[in-house]
Amino acid sequence: MGDLTRRRFAGATVGVAGAAALGSLLPAGQAVAVTGAGAGSWTEDTTGNGWPLLEEAESFTIEGSDQEVRLAGGDAAVVLLHVARRFHYEIDRLRDGDVQGWVGERRISTEYESNYLSGTAIAIRPRAYPVGVKDGLYPNEVVVVRDILAELDGVVRWGGDFTPAKESHFEIGVKPGHPRLKGVARKILGWEEGPGDQGAGATDAFDPGRRSRARSFARRAA
Repeated sequence: MGDLTRRRFAGATVGVAGAAALGSLLPAGQAVAVTGAGAGSWTEDTTGNGWPLLEEAESFTIEGSDQEVRLAGGDAAVVLLHVARRFHYEIDRLRDGDVQGWVGERRISTEYESNYLSGTAIAIRPRAYPVGVKDGLYPNEVVVVRDILAELDGVVRWGGDFTPAKESHFEIGVKPGHPRLKGVARKILGWEEGPGDQGAGATDAFDPGRRSRARSFARRAA
């Protein structure tokens, strides 16, 4: 078993154990508002990032793969699909079960996981990179993640920066209708409609200029 496989297997084991522990702590049907670390059922009408809960969500295909994910439509979907595409092209190929989007089950372990309920967050390989586990990604993979965050101008936040961390988690970090969200989505759509030399699949996250901008952005965001 290679090093990468061992790391992901270890993460999956932690995730399963954590889920089992969560189930043993809460009586069935108990509803509590989760406001930080802990576990319970989300009781609000909007999720942690200010978006409304959805009864159901549209399914989108992640370009370049045969995987689908359910998300809120519009600009939020444009941005989150771009994150998933870049992961697929630049970190590792997405396989069955790798991407979680919208869920209807209100049972969560941290406040930021409520954002799945509005279709405004995705988890890429959540069993490999569960809540509370850090340093699951290799340094070169973190370079790509940091480049994505800088490219999207803070519209997307990464769970690796949260406490507790969840490195599989990416969420819309602004409220519905925010002008920055609209601007970033418009930029991504322009790349998709352009000649194909920009955007996901055509980006070099290791370009010195991009790395410098990503580091500067990370310092400002911190």
